Amino acid sequence: MTQTTDRIRALTDLLNRYAYEYYTLDAPTVPDSEYDTLFRELEALEASHPELRLPESPTLRVGGAPLEGFDSVRHVVPMLSLNNAFSPPNEDGTFDHSEMLAFDERVRNGLSGAQPEYIIEPKFDGLAVSLLYQNGVLVQAATRGDGSTGEDVTRNIQTIASIPLKLHGDTLPELIEVRGEVLMLKADFAALNEHQAANGQKTFANPRNAAAGSLRQLDSRVTAKRRLHFFAYGIARLEGVKAPQQHSAELAYLNQLGFSLPEGNYRVFPDIHGVLAFYEKMSKKRPDLPYEIDGMVIKVNSLAQQETLGFVSRAPRWAIAHKFPAEEALTVVVTIDVQVGRTGAVTPVARLQPVFVGGVTVTNATLHNEGETQRKDVRKGDTVVVRRAGDVIPEVVRVVFERRPMQTDTTVSAADDLFAETVADPQPLYPRYHLPERCPICNSPIEREESEAVARCSGGMLCQAQRAQGVIHFASRKAMDIDGLGQKQIEQLVGQDLVKHFADLYRLDIPTLQQMKENADAEEAAETETEKVSDGPKKPLPTKWAENILAGIEASKHPELARFLFALGIRHVGERTAKILAQAFGTLESVRHAPEPLLACLPDIGSVVARSIAHFFAQPEQQAMIDELLAVGVVPQAQKISLPLAQYAEPKKWINRLPEFKISETKAAALWDLAGQNIDNLINDQALPADWQQWRSQPANRAILHAVKDFLSRMPSETDPTDSGDTNAAVAGKTFVLTGTLPTLKRDDAQAMVEAAGGKVSGSVSKKTDYVVAGEAAGSKLEKALTLGITVLDEAQFLALLSHKS
Repeated sequence: MTQTTDRIRALTDLLNRYAYEYYTLDAPTVPDSEYDTLFRELEALEASHPELRLPESPTLRVGGAPLEGFDSVRHVVPMLSLNNAFSPPNEDGTFDHSEMLAFDERVRNGLSGAQPEYIIEPKFDGLAVSLLYQNGVLVQAATRGDGSTGEDVTRNIQTIASIPLKLHGDTLPELIEVRGEVLMLKADFAALNEHQAANGQKTFANPRNAAAGSLRQLDSRVTAKRRLHFFAYGIARLEGVKAPQQHSAELAYLNQLGFSLPEGNYRVFPDIHGVLAFYEKMSKKRPDLPYEIDGMVIKVNSLAQQETLGFVSRAPRWAIAHKFPAEEALTVVVTIDVQVGRTGAVTPVARLQPVFVGGVTVTNATLHNEGETQRKDVRKGDTVVVRRAGDVIPEVVRVVFERRPMQTDTTVSAADDLFAETVADPQPLYPRYHLPERCPICNSPIEREESEAVARCSGGMLCQAQRAQGVIHFASRKAMDIDGLGQKQIEQLVGQDLVKHFADLYRLDIPTLQQMKENADAEEAAETETEKVSDGPKKPLPTKWAENILAGIEASKHPELARFLFALGIRHVGERTAKILAQAFGTLESVRHAPEPLLACLPDIGSVVARSIAHFFAQPEQQAMIDELLAVGVVPQAQKISLPLAQYAEPKKWINRLPEFKISETKAAALWDLAGQNIDNLINDQALPADWQQWRSQPANRAILHAVKDFLSRMPSETDPTDSGDTNAAVAGKTFVLTGTLPTLKRDDAQAMVEAAGGKVSGSVSKKTDYVVAGEAAGSKLEKALTLGITVLDEAQFLALLSHKS
């Protein structure tokens, strides 16, 4: 047995060394036949003594029995994405590198003016994975997933010959987590598609899709037959050895451990100019590379400087993905349709004659919006240049006007009329493009605000295209907070027409939810072409999950007014605006009937937002939707008024904010005085200025004045704000910035306290900031407050200010 153990060890080490020479060094020392002979010998020994197989045995590369599914893996160090930069080509063939120069400036500013050294590497078009080694042996491999959690693909990764199952070298780390990219080389992709076609199987669109499909096979034996490759590009964790000080040293260390690197295609430069020159060189070299890349990754080489620069949102400040210009192709526009997005955005879409571009066959391309379509003058029948923007979204770049189809004038031509002196200029066969006036799905008006390029369907929940997104928003944590009802279930409920309106959620029952699940399961089975095998009488589905959903729905019936308003999905109404509406009006009934000019007087609500709110509640369908919610038992909680309307909606202000009437607050005050400070006179007095009488002569405008009069008559008077509630003169209308960690208060709680007292919370410090509430590790916001002379409060002072009543 000792002799067999020693032989298995010797063969394992020898075959792994041969694989390293072949795949990593590209310098094999033995012919393939010798490798195959030794491999078969090892297979035979392991078959006789399976208990002696080593965890790094190369026989693992042939794969094993299929799995039922992939387990989840939590990334100890998140796998973050990179921000992108583009360098579009100029007409003279040079590149516009302004985005990269801006990146370099941000980096140098973050390093207090120091000039960093940069490293530039290929941005592989594959799948990011993380490999965990303990004492030199591969123990786990995981996909990137959502950056925090991925899938355990260890068995499939073991089949990739360029990934060492045991690291090379004499001094190995106790633990190392290697990040890199799994991809398929172009030659292997071509061979795979040739094999698929020869066997009547579906071919893959591009190497990335082929690699993704291969790596996520539940049967690792299938993965083993697909020739995948791995390039390492970083170290996430390292224990037991001295850590490198530069990223270039990291790559060199990974190469020593047995990992492949894109030799000759990564370089270190002392400044951004060398980086940009190398980028341009690689953009030309790209078609000749043995693998697909869609750009270059630029990183600050010093790991200490990387740590200084840190992260913004979910991306590092010290690295950027410098994407290549998209690939382009010519095709013809068959027609132009409109697509209604889940948020109501109406986008013109060019339907194209199929064309292969950027690795895929493209049949549709975005035209972005009506203005962009008209600027490029894209029409039906045009020959156009199409590219995949960022190698992802196909878009129409420009029209080839000399190929535009033109009308043929058959009435008068030089050939038909010998006496014709001139021939009319030919006209385009198809007219200039315009968006339709109404949504093709729900027939609601399509509207575009003056300040926006994108037009939108005004139907909201009335439009099926927007319904799922509307319900997802309605049920979300910061809205109605319906526990247990997730995006997947909502999409299934809406997709099966089981939920058409918000109120339908409150009519759900267990049989309906079971029906939804059964339909979804049947659809999924049909899509995957799996056949259910009957195993006897149908068993009843468990209902605990449905009971949990119904319990969450029932618990949401008494929301705070601000949450309810936010949940309705009114255009431009976010959490902050919803809170202002609740603080100003106190009840849903008041908000529903608030006239546009009064809404526009409230803090942080301008004319655009006020118009959107008023328009929403002016639609009978939206009012009916709210009535339905009330009828099924949803009761938004009334709250005390902390932003009394009388303090904000002085006559000169609401007159200044009347729609389609341009007047300053000074002139509005004079008009109010001319009317004897009486709204009835403002409505009826014939002695008022002509421009005012002309404006109020319009029925819609006169209706607004009557609405303002009726609404103000029901609100607390200016001298008697009886419902002022928690209004605090020291806080109301003031702007706070919260920074650092407070001793006892959570930031959300502190924000709620400010807003309840009539103040607002901002995320940044400016001259308009009244107070900065600073806790531990307050940082740059505190420094800026001190520079600007803004009052800084600790938690005790903050609470004292809130408790003060005037």
